Amino acid sequence: MGTISARVPDELEDELERYLEDERLDRSTGVRKLLADGLESWRRERALERFTAGEVTLTKAAAVAGVSVWEFRQLVREREAAWVSSADLETDLEDL
Repeated sequence: MGTISARVPDELEDELERYLEDERLDRSTGVRKLLADGLESWRRERALERFTAGEVTLTKAAAVAGVSVWEFRQLVREREAAWVSSADLETDLEDL
């Protein structure tokens, strides 16, 4: 397991201390949990961005997000993200 060291503003350290106290966690455990939660959120946001931009498929986006296809589909639905690009939609409408 690696070690990470970071300098943080006093306000952020104060908030971290409140979090640790509320969650009854030691500093290392709390920081690891916050880092894991933050990275999980970042992966999901990045996957949603790439999916809605048409860069990746639903299956690939789910893999990037680290969730099942069904869970990712729910994320897309909750964000009301477009499933198809406007160019694809126009082509489909013309074909009708």
